[in-house]
Amino acid sequence: MAVKELSVFMVCFWIVCADAGHEFFSSTDQIAQLYGKTKDLLKVFSQCVDAENVETIKSVLPNLLLSYSDSENPEEAVRDPVAAYRLLRQMRNDLIYIKHIQPNLTQCEEYQNELDAMIPQLEDLDGAASGLIRLQEIYKLHPEDITKETSLNAVEAFDVGLVAYDENKFQHAFLWFLYSLDRLTENPITSEKELLRFLSSSAYHFGSLSVAIYFSQRLLNLDPSNDEARVQLNRLLHLQSNPDIFTLNTESSNYEALCRGEVDERISKRQRALSCRYSTGGGNPRLMYAPVKEEVEWDEPRIIRYHDIISDREMEILKNISRPQLSRSEVNQYGISKLRVSQSVFLSVDPVEAGVSQKIADVTGLSMETAEPLLVQNYGIGGRYEPHVDALEIENDRIATFLIYLSDVEMGGATVFPKVGVAVQPKKGSAMLWYNLHRNGERNWNTEHAGCPVLMGDKWVANKWIHEFGQEFRSPCSLSEWE
Repeated sequence: MAVKELSVFMVCFWIVCADAGHEFFSSTDQIAQLYGKTKDLLKVFSQCVDAENVETIKSVLPNLLLSYSDSENPEEAVRDPVAAYRLLRQMRNDLIYIKHIQPNLTQCEEYQNELDAMIPQLEDLDGAASGLIRLQEIYKLHPEDITKETSLNAVEAFDVGLVAYDENKFQHAFLWFLYSLDRLTENPITSEKELLRFLSSSAYHFGSLSVAIYFSQRLLNLDPSNDEARVQLNRLLHLQSNPDIFTLNTESSNYEALCRGEVDERISKRQRALSCRYSTGGGNPRLMYAPVKEEVEWDEPRIIRYHDIISDREMEILKNISRPQLSRSEVNQYGISKLRVSQSVFLSVDPVEAGVSQKIADVTGLSMETAEPLLVQNYGIGGRYEPHVDALEIENDRIATFLIYLSDVEMGGATVFPKVGVAVQPKKGSAMLWYNLHRNGERNWNTEHAGCPVLMGDKWVANKWIHEFGQEFRSPCSLSEWE
């Protein structure tokens, strides 16, 4: 029975892993899916242990299983990016343990290669840690702020600090090492000496020399024979101290300020004066008896929100058919990049996808003849897409973008337009429309936009990029260089 269950389980999960490119941190949904699969795998391996009566392992697997509660909703667990980071670490350790004991279980030994595909790699942990650091940068958070709901132990915090250190983000590295130092246990895996060394080095690279001297002196007091610390301390004593490493810099770009909700009052006042209405898409027969709710979010460039454009059932279907096909999103000119942390898939022709495309055609009055397939995306830990324009400067360019929100987001995740100072919050079932091109075919740089990092929650969106060809009589171009 155990072997049969494991066969079905591994075949299904192998398909998911192969398509996802063995990467988990860039999609919170993939982390949630892995949680359920890991729990199921632990149950199956427990059956193998019982069947073969392997006494040395019998007491371990039940304890591992206890940490995967049947009552816990993994999708709820990963709404907190710190909890998602901890889950990734836990599942990596548990799956490595299963891989270690597998040779002792003859009924399960043939699944070694498939099991390898499930194990989150170190790159996953580093990517997740990098996402946490990016959240801190955008939202101006100390480690204590981002870990209010889920705390990290000394080792976990130290590893986040190492990622920040490797990325030359020395202030955040210092703060994570300090957080780790405060949580050292009596028998730490991470040593106090190692932490003091990194605290001093981080402070030095940041330029806060008095703090670097303090931690070098502490290291020397703890380890008087440490010649490296002595040389470092003598060198630091001849330098001058500069910035305050404990205070986060309040300066930021307009993009980052908008992500934090810092919208100019003049923009807010102008937005409040904009209108809402019921729209029939210019007299479309399909909308005559069921007009859509249209709200102007901004007037120049014109940004329109359509409320309740898609049903809960349609949203769930789109997410379900996307899950097995998700892979790391790319940026046109860079490929896989830290500029864009999400997983996505262009959906092939499907009745629901076709229905959604027809709705887009109805409300916009634009032809879907040359539009791209619907792109469904799920964002990862610190998931984001930094400022960019959708137009590509190609023949048959992307004339318009239709962005559908398939989920609410508790904190963060706004769509912001830095050039004009507008921020739009995700609202499940609503959609945004804007034109990427002026009527003369030139790129409208004011449509530069970004998907802010997700601070709390799970963000799903669907994009439809509508192209120029086919719009000749629906959205005619202009010969004026000013339009």
